[in-house]
Amino acid sequence: MNTDNAHYDLIVLGAGSAGIATAMRAARHGARVALIERDVIGGTCVNVGCVPKKAMWFAAEMADLQPQLREAGFDSQLGALDWERFITLRNAYIERIHSAYRHRFADLKIEWIAAQARFIARDVIDIGTRQLRAPHIVIATGAKPQRADIPGGELGIDSNGFFALRAAPKRIAVIGGGYVAAELANVLHALGSDVELFVRGKHLLANFDHEIADALVVSMRSRGITVHLDTGIVSAIQDDGKYRLKLIDQKIAEGFDELLWAIGREPITHELDLDAVGVARDESGHVQVDEWQNTNQPGIYALGDVTPNIALTPVAVAAGRHLADRLFGGKVDAKLDFENVPTVVFTHPPLASIGLPEAEARTRHGDQVRIYRSNFLPMFYSLTGKTQRSLFKLICVGAEERIVGLHLLGLGVDEMLQGFAVAIKMGACKRDFDNTIAIHPTSAEEAVLMTEFTL
Repeated sequence: MNTDNAHYDLIVLGAGSAGIATAMRAARHGARVALIERDVIGGTCVNVGCVPKKAMWFAAEMADLQPQLREAGFDSQLGALDWERFITLRNAYIERIHSAYRHRFADLKIEWIAAQARFIARDVIDIGTRQLRAPHIVIATGAKPQRADIPGGELGIDSNGFFALRAAPKRIAVIGGGYVAAELANVLHALGSDVELFVRGKHLLANFDHEIADALVVSMRSRGITVHLDTGIVSAIQDDGKYRLKLIDQKIAEGFDELLWAIGREPITHELDLDAVGVARDESGHVQVDEWQNTNQPGIYALGDVTPNIALTPVAVAAGRHLADRLFGGKVDAKLDFENVPTVVFTHPPLASIGLPEAEARTRHGDQVRIYRSNFLPMFYSLTGKTQRSLFKLICVGAEERIVGLHLLGLGVDEMLQGFAVAIKMGACKRDFDNTIAIHPTSAEEAVLMTEFTL
């Protein structure tokens, strides 16, 4: 076995967002780092997640804008997306990210290794051609799309397969109730597909504030997306190129040209031989970690989607940087605070959220909760003949009315929430919003002008 150059300060398994962030921060602290990835550099986010998804969201937004431009007085001819051209642009953008990573690895002297890794000891990784040793090893191998364990669950495509599409399917069934299902259903509809969304639970986006998520469902239905709530799938069949779904109530949904599963993701751990070193996992296969990202084995850590923590790229990046600061930067107290994490669901319109949903706030704080709302038609939509209203919701607690939740649905909220998130993370109260001068005319001003509340 070749063991030349096999000793490192840190070995990172997985070159996705979490792994890359950890490796680069550790290297900047002077650590000698090996970064091992069996697949494409950048992981889910760069290749089949956040980045290409946002690109397709932009395409969908431009498609939605065309009739509004004509309504506003522009001489605009409506046209379909040239998928091949747009995907060429999308792929070129992703390749620029790949190239930037490679240059930064070289600058930081990170050894990037394309291989499948497996544990043979707590401090030793085998990559087939040689063994690597380090006192610190980070598991950041991410997750992959799940398929339903039902007859026909192998049919159709998953969220990764969405990015291989080269045209909008004429009629498509999207199965799932989370943010991926909601986002892809909206994108496909905007780009010309007849979309039916099948949600097993009673609410779309069940982990979000129900009032805001329900308003999104109303919006989707008004735009022509068929949303089935509280609808389980028993089986899927493909016949003569068409897909047919048998529903839990024995009804049949049929005539679909494509079937897209977006029912969640499962951690990628089975090829790492974690049992060989006794790394604990939960029933879903996620690597169990404490608040410091430590596993149950000394010197082994886990980050990102492979853990049960919030599955968001910025969360994984921040957690990885904090871990590297703690291990190599002398910051012994460095760890990520998972409270008040802002997030956006890139639907049409987008949904942005930070803090507690109303139901959870009432469970924690009872009758101390006060709810402020604003329901309005954005000026841009008013001018262009669109009736899509925005709904803003502020959740406050106690006599000081400390803000514990802000939930937004509407035009521009994806860019709007970040600044408010800073204030809420700092402990803002309703009076701080009241004392902030509004920027007029904007949609954002509605967040600081809400005056009525209901108990």
